[in-house]
Formats: sequence, structure tokens, C-alpha cells
Amino acid sequence: MKSENYILLVVNPIAGDSEKEAIIAAIKDETIKRGYNFKLYKTTGKDDRESIEALISEYKPSRVLVAGGDGTISLVAESVCEKQIILGIIPAGSANGMAVNFDLPDTLSEQIAIAFSDCTMKIDVLYINGKMCLHIADLGINAELVKNYETSGVRGKLGYFLQSIPTLINSESPFQFTIETGEGIIEKSGILLAIANANKFGTGAKINPNGRMNDGKFEVLIFRNLDFIEIFKTMNDQPDMSSDFVSVISTDNAKIRSIKTIPFQIDGEFIGEVNELEVSIGQEKLLMALPENFCKLNTT
Repeated sequence: MKSENYILLVVNPIAGDSEKEAIIAAIKDETIKRGYNFKLYKTTGKDDRESIEALISEYKPSRVLVAGGDGTISLVAESVCEKQIILGIIPAGSANGMAVNFDLPDTLSEQIAIAFSDCTMKIDVLYINGKMCLHIADLGINAELVKNYETSGVRGKLGYFLQSIPTLINSESPFQFTIETGEGIIEKSGILLAIANANKFGTGAKINPNGRMNDGKFEVLIFRNLDFIEIFKTMNDQPDMSSDFVSVISTDNAKIRSIKTIPFQIDGEFIGEVNELEVSIGQEKLLMALPENFCKLNTT
């Protein structure tokens, strides 16, 4: 028994619609089988980051696993970022955008095997107005949808679907954006501006096919209109989207402004309404256990 070596599992009990006790039991069994000590923390929505960091300081886990949605994963990532602690994820949220981007399998047994595996990779993180982003943040119609979903009483993908039509009807888009990078300043209008460290939304829509999570760059994508033919293309592995539909800027820093405040979300969590963002990248800051195929495809 590795008596001083712990695995910490962080669980969001209310994320998505999955059964968390089954997840906890399976991970605990695997932890013990591998000769590690097991420590569990369930989020409450109050002082979670401080509690997680206190547990990390006390138990010094070699690996932290998180079962929850993208918001919970981001919360835990902030606590292990720049530490030599491996982060493994068990997708248990509503959209699970990070799991989609990392090509994680659907079965719990396979997810646990990857979370405990030695196949690891350091990924980039984004800092947006001081907040960490691992996946995709955006301004505009998708952030409006996230906001409406969070205030509704229906969880899971059904909740997103039920909010989609009223969001489209009531949206104040298009919005006017000014984007400043090291290459200069441009002005664009659109229904959505995405800041992407990854390729896909949780729905599987591949909005940023050339993006990589360890290349020291992120992409600013401005979607100009609600073109359903172009949106359908994003479901392909290599979508050939028209430049009339989306403009793409690849950079390592950006200032984004709008005349009026616009709904804003990070990694599936509604943050508020803003009219100015400062974005920078931290290269290879987070050590993650990921599928072998993903690591091979993203090796620089």
C-alpha cells in the first residue's frame, strides 16, 4: 500500500443527470486496487476552490480526478494548474464540451482507465479578464443560451433544447465587435464571437478545426449570421466553412470590445454581461491524463 499517496476525487453532485454514487464507487474501487488512498470531496457551491486547495495541500495527491461538467473541471483545473499533479476527468455534466474535445469514450470503465493512465499531456490555458478558460468562451447568442439554461428548471441536453428557440427569438444580435491583437485592429459584426482553445462545442459542432490545445495560440472566431447550411457543416470532421459565415484570427493575446454589454460565458458557465475582454494564453500549464490517440494527434 502506498500509504502516503492519495487520489483525490472531486464530484459535483448536481451536474448533469448521471448517477454520481456509481461513479464514486467505481473510482474508489479502482483507486484501492491500484494501491492508492482515496479521498472524496463533493462540491457545495460555497468556498469549493478553497476547500479543494486545502485538501491538495494536506494530502498532496499525485492525481486529482473530477466528475462533473465543464464548470467543475475548470474549478479543479485552477487548483492544480502549474503543479505536477495529473488531472483526470470523468464527464458528468450536461454538454461535456471538454470530454468531446478530448475524444473521451462514453463508457465509465474506459473513462476511468484513461483517468488513471500514464498517457499525459500538458495543455494550454486561457486567461480572460483574470478567469481561466480551458475550452471555449464566447460572447453573444450561445452565452445567452447558457444564461437562459441556468435560470430554467430543466437540466441536461433537454434543457438546452427547450431554451434554444426563445433565445433565438429574443436575442439582440447581431453585435458589433472590435478586436485588437498584435497584428492590428479589426471591426466585425456577428451573432457570436468565440474565443477557442479547443475545437468543438459540447454538441460536437467543430467550430475551430485548426485549433490545438498545446500550440501556444488561441482562435477568435466571429460568426456573422445564422446560416443553417454552414452550421450543419460544423458537424463534419473537417468542416469547410465559408469566410462569409465565420472570420478567424489566430493569436496569443487579444483585446475585445463592444459598444454595448453582451452575454458572456466561459466553459459552459454564464459569467455576466461585458463589453470588454482581455485574453492571453498560458502555454502548457495543465497536466492531464488523456486518450492515447488524442496525445498522438496533438504532439508538437
